[in-house]
Amino acid sequence: MYISSLLSTALLLAVSAPVNAWNRIDKDNAALLVIDHEVGLSQLVRDFGTNDFRNNMLAHAALGNVFDLPTILTSSSDSGPNGLLLKEITDMHPNATFIRRQGEVNAWDNADFRAAVRATGKKQLIVGGIVTEVCTTFLALSLIDEGYEVYANTDASGTFDIRLAEDANRRMERAGVTLMGLFAIACDLMRDWRNTPGLNELLPFLDKYQFAYGLVARHHAGSIQNGTLAPIELTLI
Repeated sequence: MYISSLLSTALLLAVSAPVNAWNRIDKDNAALLVIDHEVGLSQLVRDFGTNDFRNNMLAHAALGNVFDLPTILTSSSDSGPNGLLLKEITDMHPNATFIRRQGEVNAWDNADFRAAVRATGKKQLIVGGIVTEVCTTFLALSLIDEGYEVYANTDASGTFDIRLAEDANRRMERAGVTLMGLFAIACDLMRDWRNTPGLNELLPFLDKYQFAYGLVARHHAGSIQNGTLAPIELTLI
């Protein structure tokens, strides 16, 4: 009876213990991983339009500069059909660690890449890659096994079709990977428009890479600068 009572108490305590509903990305404890955003592999991506995915790849890489995140670039067999990492990305990060894998499909299987990730000293890793079910997923699952918090940028991971993307995202999510898009990642890293980086740094970034929000800001600026308020509009606010 006594043991049963202890077990019941322990279960009640476990159930009542506070549980975090989400892990917040801490810009001071995060690193950015750019995985196989190569010109050849980019042609495989069919779950995004070509222009949109180019934008998303560049936006993913740009997060590193906006938030001063340690950034690691890697390519897979870039002397073959997979092609070179996008020039815009390497130009954006001329001093970043760049691991050119010559055979390993999963970046984590490359000793230099593992060493580079560990050398950042960060426990939260933001990942985007081509293709989603291989380059992003294999690495994300390996990082989870290693005890990292992993955030997969679903805007910057592309594959052959939507079904494969959904399968990959489901597999990652079940393993504990957090799935997020670009806007959510940027906002979570920033947290408060009054921070630094904040409005002054994020608005140009969003205007360039998430133009829907750029339009909101442009509309507001235009209304203040040049707009004329019709009386009827006052009834809408």
